[in-house]
Amino acid sequence: MANKDVPPRWDRKMQQRLARGEAAALGELYDRFASLVHNLAHRVLGDEKGADTVTREVFAHVWEHPESYDPKQGPLRSWVAAVTHRLAVQRLRDSEIAALSREAGATEELERKVRRASVAARADFIAHSMPAPLRAALELAYFQRRDYRQTAADLGVTEDEARRRLRLGLQLLSTAHDAGAPPGYGGAV
Repeated sequence: MANKDVPPRWDRKMQQRLARGEAAALGELYDRFASLVHNLAHRVLGDEKGADTVTREVFAHVWEHPESYDPKQGPLRSWVAAVTHRLAVQRLRDSEIAALSREAGATEELERKVRRASVAARADFIAHSMPAPLRAALELAYFQRRDYRQTAADLGVTEDEARRRLRLGLQLLSTAHDAGAPPGYGGAV
C-alpha cells in the first residue's frame, strides 16, 4: 500500500523540472490542467475573458514560483486549483470593488457575490476531485434523475453500496459551504 505522506512521482518530478526552468514541463502542466484552471476561473468570475486572464496568471505563477508547491501538502492538481481559486476570487473582488465602490452597501453585496461564487467553485472542485465511483453515482442521480435503486443497477453495485456512495458524495459536496481555502490544500499563493 502506498504511503499517503509521499506525493505521486509525477508531481515531484514536475516540480523539479519547473524549478530547473524546463519550458517543456510548463507545457505538459498546461496540457494537463488548463481546462481545470479555465473552468474553475470561469465558474468564479462568470466571464470568459477574465477566466482567460486568470488562466495565464496561474501558469505564470506556477512558472515563476514552482517552489511554493509543497508536495507534502497534497497533489499538484489541488495546489493548481487552489492557486486558481485564490487568483480568481481576488480578481473578482478587485473588479467588483472598482465597479461598486461608489455605491452605498456595495461591500456587503460584493461579499455575498464572492461567497456564492466561492461556494460554486468549491463545489465544482470537490465534484471533480472526488473518487470516480462517488462522482458516477452522483451524476446518475442528479443529471439522469436516477434513484438509488436505478443507480445501483446502472453501476452494477448493491443498493446499499449505491446509497453509501450517494451519501458520501453528498457529504463531500456539503463541505463547499464551509469558509476558507479550497479543500485539499493549505496555502496556495
